[in-house]
Amino acid sequence: MNRHGLELAIKAAGLGEFEWDIARDTFVVSQHMAAITGVPAGEVGAEGGRVMDRHIHPEDRDRYLRERALGLESDGAWEAEFRQIRPDDGRTIWVRISAVVSRDSNGRPACVTGLVEDITQRKHEEDQRHTLMAELDHRVKNMLATVQALAQQTAKRTTSLESFLANFSGRLKAMGSANELLTAARWRGAAIDHLVSAELGALAPGQTRWEGPELFLTPRAANALSLALHELGANAVKFGALSSDHGHVEIRWSRRTDGGFELVWTETGGPRVVPPARRGFGSTLLDQVTGRELNGGAEVDYRPAGVQARLRAGAQAVAPRPETVPEAPAARAVETVITSSRGADLKGARVLIVEDAVLLALELETGLSEAGAEVIGPAYELEEAMALLDRPIDAAVLDANLNGRSVTPVAEALSRRKVPFVFATGYGEAGGAPGGFDAPVIRKPYDVTQVAAAVAELLRS
Repeated sequence: MNRHGLELAIKAAGLGEFEWDIARDTFVVSQHMAAITGVPAGEVGAEGGRVMDRHIHPEDRDRYLRERALGLESDGAWEAEFRQIRPDDGRTIWVRISAVVSRDSNGRPACVTGLVEDITQRKHEEDQRHTLMAELDHRVKNMLATVQALAQQTAKRTTSLESFLANFSGRLKAMGSANELLTAARWRGAAIDHLVSAELGALAPGQTRWEGPELFLTPRAANALSLALHELGANAVKFGALSSDHGHVEIRWSRRTDGGFELVWTETGGPRVVPPARRGFGSTLLDQVTGRELNGGAEVDYRPAGVQARLRAGAQAVAPRPETVPEAPAARAVETVITSSRGADLKGARVLIVEDAVLLALELETGLSEAGAEVIGPAYELEEAMALLDRPIDAAVLDANLNGRSVTPVAEALSRRKVPFVFATGYGEAGGAPGGFDAPVIRKPYDVTQVAAAVAELLRS
């Protein structure tokens, strides 16, 4: 390649060239390097290399000088990355140099020839990834700690395993519902009407209504409100207005002058209300946790005509509305928690389990077996699942994603054989089942008895 062609290639690659003649103590900066670094092009006195060293960020200079010294002593080439302060405009950029050392007849370094690359964008992206990973780590630990506390507090206030499973599963699903909305909005927050719709939209069609101004809540407030609405809804179904076909629940929220909001839950038309004889964890959630998490307060009035709850939130609970807010998800179907897998009769049914999370797969295997099913699998990988398809199968439970690979090939094969299946997945697609299949969907986190019930329903239809 001729010199002109080499220059074009270097320019196209976004590189700049330099030459440090140690014997003559000169440094040559190319036009390409000048454009990258802001150092004037041409030949200058090298001053033993210090002419360029003075532009290196003070925090990186000593490290680079050590790397260069080692490079000069070695045979061949060396590379280094450091921040440089451009002398023309004062901007700090990240550069990467690749240098080759040539030696004289006595073996002493005579010349250094190298290339310079601007890696500022790459470093910025790396910093963003590190920040996101740290934030993800923080959120995961917070979520696990919250789930642990939720389990412990629920267990302390329940008298049976069945009651614990029902209460804990419902609260976990409320957290999952809020998390789904937050994920859709990239964890900037969630719209209050979306939260209400997700919790109550399918709870009692025709018996619930809500209205209020458009508000966008912080992630912390969204989680707290979702849990509060779940507790109120669960109580209304068990003991309150929604335990009767004639009862109604109305939710209204309004802005407060301090920048926060107030939400009022009102039940009417249900059985006469009697204040609870003992405080359960649900009451603690409403009275203490919800109020504090909303930077406000919560009050529940057990009026004879119907429960009324008033939730007040401070300005800290309200987030700036993003330019685009995800559309409201379809109302989440209420998944009745069956407190025993014996409630679903799967005797003799051959059920394929495809799930990449080992603990979940084992829990599914146990639950379906207790319901009488003959479990095929579990299959943890796509290839495992495909290899099991030649066996007699009556129904299947499929995770949508298997270690980053879609379960679609398995679903397609089952559809061709007219074998019904249910998706048990953590993917929150509002448009129905993953891949557009006509199949029931149970969102994680779930209770295995829900899956058993769904499979039993498939086999009856």
